[in-house]
Amino acid sequence: MIFHLVLFGFEDILDMIWKFLSTRNAIIVYIMILLVLLIILIILVVINEHRKPETIKVNDNKGKNDIDDAKTMANTSRVTPTAAVGAVPPVIRAITEKKKEKEEPLGARFYMLTRLDKEYENYKAPEYNETITLKELSDQFRKFSCNRLGLYYDIADIRRFIASLAVTHILILQGMSGTGKTSLAYAFGEFLKNPTVVVPIQPMWKERTDLIGYYNEFTKKFNETTLLQKLYEANYNEEIYITVLDEMNIARVEYYFAEFLSLLELPNPESRYLDVVSDVWKTDPKLLKNGQLKLPKNMWFIGTANNDDSTFAISDKVYDRAMVLNLDKKAEPFEAEKTEGIKIREGYLEKLMGEAQKEYKISGRNLRRIKKLDEYMIENFHITFGNRIMKQIRSYIPVYVACGGTEVDAIDDILSRKVIRKLESQNPVYVRNAAEGLINFIDELFGQDRMPLCKEYIQRIERNG
Repeated sequence: MIFHLVLFGFEDILDMIWKFLSTRNAIIVYIMILLVLLIILIILVVINEHRKPETIKVNDNKGKNDIDDAKTMANTSRVTPTAAVGAVPPVIRAITEKKKEKEEPLGARFYMLTRLDKEYENYKAPEYNETITLKELSDQFRKFSCNRLGLYYDIADIRRFIASLAVTHILILQGMSGTGKTSLAYAFGEFLKNPTVVVPIQPMWKERTDLIGYYNEFTKKFNETTLLQKLYEANYNEEIYITVLDEMNIARVEYYFAEFLSLLELPNPESRYLDVVSDVWKTDPKLLKNGQLKLPKNMWFIGTANNDDSTFAISDKVYDRAMVLNLDKKAEPFEAEKTEGIKIREGYLEKLMGEAQKEYKISGRNLRRIKKLDEYMIENFHITFGNRIMKQIRSYIPVYVACGGTEVDAIDDILSRKVIRKLESQNPVYVRNAAEGLINFIDELFGQDRMPLCKEYIQRIERNG
């Protein structure tokens, strides 16, 4: 009986409490408590954010003094009154900060680039080869690829590749899969003892941040790509850097590579600055000037391209600024003696190419032939060489000859890639009807047994038309 009375009394109490907690006034109290807690949380976050820059500033300005204080404390074994009342002793603080600095520079948003600054503080340049010629460079690279890597290339392709480096910093290797497009660029990096960087292009890429990375507002760090690190590193030395844009036309080249294309057009390499971030931090890496990084002149970009339904057509804007190598067939295997790689400065390679352009200038006879072909192309196809192409011709042909080739072979090669290629954009029916006349005109200018690449290209366009 008593138990039942107690039970009924307890239930009444619970019922009264529930009714009170469910009243309108109680709900208002709950809301007020939640608002107060929310305001306290916001205030704590704001205070914490304001403290961060102060910590960075103190460490930046007084870090050296703290370490000096730590050494003094360690030598004298004395404890200051501040330390005695519970503060961290300077000796402990210095050791902790030094350890933290090794792990990650305080306040740095570019972790890898800041590490490169540290690594290059005591940099000593290696011993470079300053005696090799362009012909020896071509022959040794071919033998090295065969003997050390098991890769076979026709000597003409090697000459085209090296001569193209003298024209522009953008090369496009195109052709059937398995003909050695990526491996050629990879092998050249191995030969120069500076491994090639391979950047696999993704179909959704549309802007330069896809290549070099971006600042993450959430982590307060910059997401640094391998390419950005190599661009930064290349500014510290004179070695030759090769970057492969693998399957470059799986996305639109003129979108993600637009800024690079524009910068490489500037005649003065010292004025080529790539935008990285829009603001400046005190802790940014040394070589980052006003949020910009100089595009190093010792880096070449080599794109590999496949032409199928899964890729985009490369625009004339890109083709005109690049040198194109068509690798349509595999080279025959051959034997080569053991050949070592070499270290060569970009400045020395530039010197060799400059000397070749003076020593092996295009002959007057062949310049007249080129001019006549230009006039014929304007009259019959409304295609002209233009100043850019003529400049490329004058840069390319002498270096190709210095690599061991002949002048006419070099003319045939560059005209097929830079001029005859433009026939693909013409009316196919008209090109098919005019193809025979163009081939006959080329034979009259250069001779029937000359210019096989140009004539082969014309015949292929004629068949496809």
